[in-house]
Amino acid sequence: MQTIHMSDIYGQYLTLKAEIDEAIQEVIRSTQFIKSGKVLDFEVRLAAYLSTNVVACGNGTDALQLAFMALDLKPGDEVITTPFTFVSTVEVLSFLGLKPVFVDVNRETFNLDEGKLEEAFSEKTKAILPVHLFGQCANLEAILDLAQKYKLFVVEDACQALGTDYLFSDGSKTKAGTIGNIGCNSFFPSKNLGAFGDGGAVYCTNKEMADKIRSLANHGMKAKYEYERIGINSRLDSLQAAILEVKLKYIEKHIRARQQAASFYDEQLKGIEELKIPMRVPYSTHTFHQYTIQTEKRDELKNFLAAKGIPSMVYYPKALHLQDAYKHLGYKQGDFSVAEKLSQTVLSLPMHTELGEEQLEYIVNMIKKFFENSTPQ
Repeated sequence: MQTIHMSDIYGQYLTLKAEIDEAIQEVIRSTQFIKSGKVLDFEVRLAAYLSTNVVACGNGTDALQLAFMALDLKPGDEVITTPFTFVSTVEVLSFLGLKPVFVDVNRETFNLDEGKLEEAFSEKTKAILPVHLFGQCANLEAILDLAQKYKLFVVEDACQALGTDYLFSDGSKTKAGTIGNIGCNSFFPSKNLGAFGDGGAVYCTNKEMADKIRSLANHGMKAKYEYERIGINSRLDSLQAAILEVKLKYIEKHIRARQQAASFYDEQLKGIEELKIPMRVPYSTHTFHQYTIQTEKRDELKNFLAAKGIPSMVYYPKALHLQDAYKHLGYKQGDFSVAEKLSQTVLSLPMHTELGEEQLEYIVNMIKKFFENSTPQ
């Protein structure tokens, strides 16, 4: 059996090697390395896939920063978001002088609990920032209804959910990240669509707003050496764009591979009483950036799997409201009990496009063995 990887980026590369290598050589021959050539081609193709406007940028954190810069919020304005996510979600808010206001998450979905949103609103609330964690959408229809009622912006952190479909109650469906005012994505190598380095993108259906974001990402430029606003320098380089353009052609195939692996996990693990498999919701597909289980024996299971040659990861071991950098927000232990509990019980299993049946069988058999041996007779 081949070595089991948490994310087999090299294995996926080997399946596309000829195309990726030629795409890289094409960029080198062209010498168009910055904001041209393959970057523009990739933006066009991703925009067609998502049916929206796309502005490529340096990484997912920059995408979030550009989104909030474009909204022209004022220092002290409040943005409602989740304490159970990667730090960049709130990092950019603090950097821009905005105030993150946390709302607890749903224990089953890991996403913002829409039923608790309204109680967190104040006169300073200007936006809601849901995170589509692990590849499944937050309840956007409910969030959008509240946003419309209170005249709030919705910025989607879709960095883990490229290719996920949101399913509206009227039967229509739309890609994650294209539903709110602005959507943000990361092309971190392990993502659903991963580069061989950093990369990101901002989505916006409003063309005027998309043009503003493009300007902000290019030093605030209106025309060459003319600047209409204060911006930043955030760009996707052409080599990464070339790689992403090749991989985008296979995104649906790769998503199906993740979903098939997840279905195998589901079927084999659903009978274990001390383990909870990921919940599926009726309003979203799941593209499984991560396959995340819950168990009270998380740390023991993680150590057991490591001893058997099976990697696993904890996303995230400490909720953001308890991190030193965000103590100034005034939250304390116990304020968001679900997020705090999840940080102690979640474990993500190997999940990528190259998982073979033999590997999957070995993983689930070792998990079953752990629980059989740890259950009192």
